Amino acid sequence: MKRIIMTSLVLFSIIGAEAQKPKLEKATFGMGCFWCSEAVFQRLNGVTNVRSGYEGGNVPNPTYDEVCTGTTNHAEVIELQYDPTKISYDELLEVFWKLHDPTTLNRQGADVGTQYRSVVFYHNEQQKATAEKYKALLNKENAFGKPVVTTIEKAQPFYVAENYHQDYYIKNGQAPYCRAVILPKMDKLEKLFKAKIK
Repeated sequence: MKRIIMTSLVLFSIIGAEAQKPKLEKATFGMGCFWCSEAVFQRLNGVTNVRSGYEGGNVPNPTYDEVCTGTTNHAEVIELQYDPTKISYDELLEVFWKLHDPTTLNRQGADVGTQYRSVVFYHNEQQKATAEKYKALLNKENAFGKPVVTTIEKAQPFYVAENYHQDYYIKNGQAPYCRAVILPKMDKLEKLFKAKIK
């Protein structure tokens, strides 16, 4: 009898622990080079996982070299999981729009090509509505001095990029590209969103 009671207690504690785990949601953004995007979103409180990859193209399982040709129509994106009790989709969008230039078509700085386009891939109708509303507001307020060209598209198959692209800034922070391009974004993140950083 004691064994049955103990087993029941263990099961209830496991079930209780599972029920208390936050339900994670998914978001996907393209904002130029995914090395920069990954580095920024990895630092946000409530973001539990970030993967660099490719989305929005017409070639299955593309390689980095293929995507770089601009012929596969994929964008370099990050797919992240987040805890909506700690950070909202609205807040993720705020970081997305403030940490890149959403007014330049198919380019970010020196990175030029359709793979560097500004894009939000939504995973449900609520994300779509939120992104469209936010974009409309930015354009209405002329927030950037030019129209926002970010496209808002339904999520498509996501292909994880090669291993050497994952955690790129963490592994290569002293590399010239990281110091010249990513570090300024990290500084901007610190300045604008200090309260949201882990």
